[in-house]
Amino acid sequence: MRGVKELGHYAQLLYQALRSSTEISTYRKNLFHEFVKIGYESIPIIFLVGIFTGAVMTLQTAYQLDTDIYPSDIIGSIVAQSIIIELAAVISALVLAGKVGARISTELGTMRVSEQIDALESMGFNSVSFLVVPRILSGIFMFPILYITAAVFGIIGGVIAGAVDGILPVAEFMKGARAFFFESDIIFGLIKSIVFGFVITSVSCYKGYYAFGGAEGVGTATTQATVLSCIFVLLADFALAAILL
Repeated sequence: MRGVKELGHYAQLLYQALRSSTEISTYRKNLFHEFVKIGYESIPIIFLVGIFTGAVMTLQTAYQLDTDIYPSDIIGSIVAQSIIIELAAVISALVLAGKVGARISTELGTMRVSEQIDALESMGFNSVSFLVVPRILSGIFMFPILYITAAVFGIIGGVIAGAVDGILPVAEFMKGARAFFFESDIIFGLIKSIVFGFVITSVSCYKGYYAFGGAEGVGTATTQATVLSCIFVLLADFALAAILL
């Protein structure tokens, strides 16, 4: 029953956010602020995730295909498709669940337990429009950009690792990557990133917005937001793969 109750509160918060999304003047300033927080400030960690994911994927693929049966450019095909379809979106989302999700739930949780949200509502502000809507919209808009960044740097990392380790030249890697490149893979990755952005920000907003119990309650809400975001990202990944592939 507790799970059903929490699901009801979550659905109610999303409904309020949807109704409040038309109040652009209320959250416009916060929206651009969240663009910077979620998007721009996440680029360094996404850069590292992309580079090392691509590099490790190249080395491991070369190790598994250490045979003369397959042409060397097949490594580029496997690495590029794995990054575009799966790794760039999922690994980035799991990392951002800890960075973005924890920040959102901590901020809103602190505002809730310190009664700042109550103060906003007493002054006539729509707290959902002012605090929740810009964070969810920023996740929906910025996660696709971060996905593209992770995919580009992932392929670059694979190219560098292959060239430095002497596995295959850059031209061979790119030949294999282009051989099995399909625009639909990019579209699938973008859809996943949009869904992941919504999941992470909405779950984190929910946990922070309804936090209680002082500093300990904020810590609990942050932990739950991060864990639930990771779980729901994996569930969404499976569901999207089953539906769209």
